[in-house]
Amino acid sequence: MSRKNIQRLISDKLIRNIGWLSASQIFVRLFRLLAVVVLARKLTTEDYGIIAIIFTVTDFAYIFIQKGGVAPKLIQADPADLDTLSDTAYWINWILCISVFIAQCLAAFPIAAFYDNNQLILPIMVIGVAYLFNPIYAIQDALIRRENRLKISAIATAIYALVSNSLIFILALTNMGLWSVVIAKSVSHVVWIVMFRYHHSWRPSRSFTLHRWKDIFNFSKFPLGIELLNYLRSNIDYLLIGRFFSLEALGLYFFAFNAGLGISLSAINMVTNSVFPYLCEARTNRASLKKSYGKSLKVVATIMIPLVLLQSSLAPFYVPIVFGEKWISAIPILIMVCLSGIPRAFAIVSEQLLLTVDRGLTGLKWNVGFTALFVVVILCSAQFSIYAVAASVLAVHLVCLPLFSIWVSRSTFPRSEVFSN
Repeated sequence: MSRKNIQRLISDKLIRNIGWLSASQIFVRLFRLLAVVVLARKLTTEDYGIIAIIFTVTDFAYIFIQKGGVAPKLIQADPADLDTLSDTAYWINWILCISVFIAQCLAAFPIAAFYDNNQLILPIMVIGVAYLFNPIYAIQDALIRRENRLKISAIATAIYALVSNSLIFILALTNMGLWSVVIAKSVSHVVWIVMFRYHHSWRPSRSFTLHRWKDIFNFSKFPLGIELLNYLRSNIDYLLIGRFFSLEALGLYFFAFNAGLGISLSAINMVTNSVFPYLCEARTNRASLKKSYGKSLKVVATIMIPLVLLQSSLAPFYVPIVFGEKWISAIPILIMVCLSGIPRAFAIVSEQLLLTVDRGLTGLKWNVGFTALFVVVILCSAQFSIYAVAASVLAVHLVCLPLFSIWVSRSTFPRSEVFSN
């Protein structure tokens, strides 16, 4: 590759942002690997089962607070509307985060009753405190992403990983059990506050305002609905395994999911965080948007396919060595769930395109149908074994998601132009 091509590649915003996020994720995975190794040897499969339930609850809350919250609209908004929407979004965030925290505290009791385990109540309440940190930095985070300054996000993520996983490591070694995860994840949010407020000058107006809140709601309801359905699909297998089998079986499946798809999901999130602001920047120019979308698909293929195939093929070797022989039975689950990461990545890029061109309702309708099919498939496979559940997860993703990605490409752009340079 010539020097000119290398310089052009480095100067490209998407490549540069993904490069920073990739470096960040490598750093994150190194520290997380240390924490996972310690937890795998210090925690029982039942502890992992309890942690799986706690994370299922918190992931649901973060859909409202982060993934489907006010940030997408701020990233996509016209420049003339940004100041007004930012002030309104700030106060909406406070209302939302306090409400979610209270709801989670109240939900802790029926959740514990559902699983017949009162050990769940206090950890679910305590980890919810982290939601109250979010409004302090969320607008700055969104504006930094809007400006395509993902270098800052990458550095913040790396520092958060260092602090969070170091705390997990230290607390786990002192036999804190599952509390090592709960405490570390709650306290480490201070990192986000410091980083994002330092790197962006935006501050809220002193007066409370909800002016033009409908603009935020009318846009955000679509990514929120899509993320809720994504959440249901990502966790319905946990819920059914925990209900129909045992916490030990859930712990085995949860370990396989995180040790397998965890790396792939990190890569998917990295690409997603880069693609949406990248596409939004080109949304007013149809030709530029086509080019940006085609490049996004190529980058996803270049990153995800080799990564997933490499991890899947090496699983039988690294799992017993790194995590211990007690997790050998999780290897087939790990491989199957890991392979499902390839079509997930392309489908997410397609969803980002629909949001960019104000076709969020179309993406939502697709997700409703796909989720209904997914739930039926998981309900049927849960009658057999956790291995059947993993196989059905892989099958439904391999069949349905490529069809969705192809349809989005063809319905938005002429086929001949999607992959044009």
